[in-house]
Amino acid sequence: MKHYLAQSTEVLTKLETSADGLSVAEAEARLEKNGKNKLAEGKKESLLRRFLKQLAEPMTIILLVAAAISAGVEIYNGLQHGFEFPADVVIILAVVVINAVLGVFQESKAEKAIEALQEIAAATSKVIRDGKQITVHSEDLVVGDIIVLEAGDAVPADARIIECASMKIEEAALTGESVPVTKQESALTAAANGDVTLGDRKNMVFMGSTVVYGRGKAVVTATGMDTEMGKIADALANAQEGKTPLQIKLAGLSKILTYLVIGICVVIFGVQLIRHGVGFEPILSSFMLAISLAVAAIPEGLATVVTIVLSIGVTNMSKRNAIIRKLTAVETLGCTQILCSDKTGTLTQNKMTVVEHYGSDEVLLATAMSMCSDAEFDREANTAVGEPTECALVNYAAKLGYDKNDQKNEYLRVGEVPFDSMRKMMTTVHSKDGALVQFTKGAPDEILKRCTTALVDGKVVEMTDAVRADILAANKAMADRALRVLAAAKKELSAEPAVYEAEAVECDLCFVGLVGMIDPVRPEVKPAIDQCREAGIRAIMITGDHKDTAVAIALQLGIIESAEQAITGAELDEISDEEFESAVERYSVYARVQPEHKTRIVNAWRKKGKVTAMTGDGVNDAPSIKNADIGVGMGITGTDVTKNVADMILADDNFATIVSAAGEGRRIYDNIRKAIQFLLASNLSEVLSIFFATLIGFTIFQPVQLLWINLITDCFPALALGMEKPEADVMKRKPRDAKEGIFAGGLGAAVVYQGVLVTLITLVSYFVGHYLEAGNFDIHQESVHGTTMAFLTLAMCEVFHSFNMRSLRGSIFTLKGQNKWLWGAGLLSLALTSVVVLIPKVAELFSMTAIDAKEYFIAMALGFTIIPMVEIVKLVHRLIDRKREKANA
Repeated sequence: MKHYLAQSTEVLTKLETSADGLSVAEAEARLEKNGKNKLAEGKKESLLRRFLKQLAEPMTIILLVAAAISAGVEIYNGLQHGFEFPADVVIILAVVVINAVLGVFQESKAEKAIEALQEIAAATSKVIRDGKQITVHSEDLVVGDIIVLEAGDAVPADARIIECASMKIEEAALTGESVPVTKQESALTAAANGDVTLGDRKNMVFMGSTVVYGRGKAVVTATGMDTEMGKIADALANAQEGKTPLQIKLAGLSKILTYLVIGICVVIFGVQLIRHGVGFEPILSSFMLAISLAVAAIPEGLATVVTIVLSIGVTNMSKRNAIIRKLTAVETLGCTQILCSDKTGTLTQNKMTVVEHYGSDEVLLATAMSMCSDAEFDREANTAVGEPTECALVNYAAKLGYDKNDQKNEYLRVGEVPFDSMRKMMTTVHSKDGALVQFTKGAPDEILKRCTTALVDGKVVEMTDAVRADILAANKAMADRALRVLAAAKKELSAEPAVYEAEAVECDLCFVGLVGMIDPVRPEVKPAIDQCREAGIRAIMITGDHKDTAVAIALQLGIIESAEQAITGAELDEISDEEFESAVERYSVYARVQPEHKTRIVNAWRKKGKVTAMTGDGVNDAPSIKNADIGVGMGITGTDVTKNVADMILADDNFATIVSAAGEGRRIYDNIRKAIQFLLASNLSEVLSIFFATLIGFTIFQPVQLLWINLITDCFPALALGMEKPEADVMKRKPRDAKEGIFAGGLGAAVVYQGVLVTLITLVSYFVGHYLEAGNFDIHQESVHGTTMAFLTLAMCEVFHSFNMRSLRGSIFTLKGQNKWLWGAGLLSLALTSVVVLIPKVAELFSMTAIDAKEYFIAMALGFTIIPMVEIVKLVHRLIDRKREKANA
């Protein structure tokens, strides 16, 4: 059946449904039979393919080459001296496999985490079932469902329109038509070929399109792959999360390290050959030394640690009502300098209540406001349901004794001109006792422009300058008290309008009155704005409300200090882009703005080089949200369109949640930097230890020993650092520069000096072990005890150093609270490493020997010295910083 050629009643009959929708039981049965309303997904990579991709990483390839060379050495030694258990080869391969398995596991875990977040932010649709309007996940829609569509909604399935009020649909994604299509309810007439082209099916709505104006109802005719969108898409793979800038930088760092490792290995290999001559034994020993350097220089766990820390951070944010849709947002949040926020519902509670009115006939005023709204009164809950402002109006009438459910039967709606943000008003036409009456409500200044008369003391009088002045004075008196003011007007009609268009209908009106509503400030917003100020983040209020209202709220919250810092959309229109860019820093409040003004505000700040976040909920907010560095969609009042382009969604529409997310973004980035500094300093100390030992003329470590340190005593503490709580000053620092590199802020220098310190401590431990074993310092004589003590010292030095990394500049002895994860990681590393150096059979597997208590405690004590050494350097840094601050004060 071609639904667009049939009358809507015929379509309902054919689909075995009605205007009251399907029953819940029937909908469930159809869903079970026909499946979910979603397009086929692309095939996911198999576990084997993911595993092989992990093995194809450059650093992993180097480890595999190391294992192959070690195997060659074992075979040669076996032929010469008899075969022994190839511990080196087995352990290196085990490490490679475990690392790959962990990589696959983490990738799957991250994927599941993203899927879980997508479920939280899943698209929903308003649907009528059992005669009641409910909200369901869009993927649970079935053929025969009656869907309710409003401006800003994404159309969830193909459907035949059964009710339409000035509805316009953006279908560019499907038809290529750049102009929104005006829809209708009536049946279409087929062309000569017996059909109607897709773009001309004006009584149909299609999956993938967007409602940009008006409202309507439609019966679902096709779901999932049976839709027009499904027909042109054999498979639509899930959007893959791109890498964050930090991950890209780290990938680049890994490549540089790989080339550097190869270069160092070639140089050392050449030096060894020159020193010991060309021969099979020297070549093998040189290879093993080069491999040791390669293993030492590669931070095997770095990429995994960063990914896990980001994933955990995103999950934690979702628990705090900030749903991150793009990982890049986590990093950018920590750089945010300008935070542009809507007022209603974000800075305020979005619980509007009428507290004052102006007009001689309050009953007529309340009736006009209630009838000219789409909110409904729920008798069971004893409150209105719908858009918050309209709910306040319906509740206002109900408190006066006028239940909208009764009034709807008295005032039958026969037509309407829906609200839009350009006109700032809405009109409905009703039939009452055979007569027609029009109610129009909206912004007082816009309503007054269209009024030629006014209702004063029960009589209709001409709209004179004096009457207009009285109305404007009443409006200002309410606005000065931070009330949101709406006006109502009426018009008696002799006949129903030929077309329901604003220009034809909204003219020659009779002013009825004003209502003043209050939307209380959220109690947590004022402290959040104070926190923004401390953190160097400037809060900007953007609202469609009257300037006086906006200023009153902004003064209360501390966003501005005087009304001169506020500007209206009309005043903004009179300023050129160039003038606005130079003056943008003067303003923190924008009142009576249109959606396109938001884009100008975002662009002006970004041209100033500021990282800007922008909130939005309406369909027209999408461009400004997309243009911002951080686009923030509203989870409660936001439309599907804005949610789809947002980087982050607020599940509670709360400004304080954005500030909390910014703090969490800073914490995550700080912790990642701590982990990077810790891992790179550890690897540098290993490289330097091997390098200096080689120059002096002895072998200090074997590859398998370094792998143990990198993957056991390094990775666990690094992960634990990612769980570190924010430092006390995290929201008292200025936002970091978004363009800064990995080694900015002295991180590179810290890696170098800390790596050198650990190297010196490790070499001292080796020499102590050598002396305790041999009784001399003959450096050309290899010392197993020296290697074992150096191994223990290096491992424990890095564990102790991880505690230094809890704060990059602050003393660890002044930090409040403890990182239980770090303590757990440290104790685990201590226990496992102690097993390796104290149990003879295990020590032999690692080419070491079991050491006695004296050697054990000396090595541990040397490892602990890294804490006071770094504390002294931190103290010097703090003293220098304080001196610099005093000089700049």
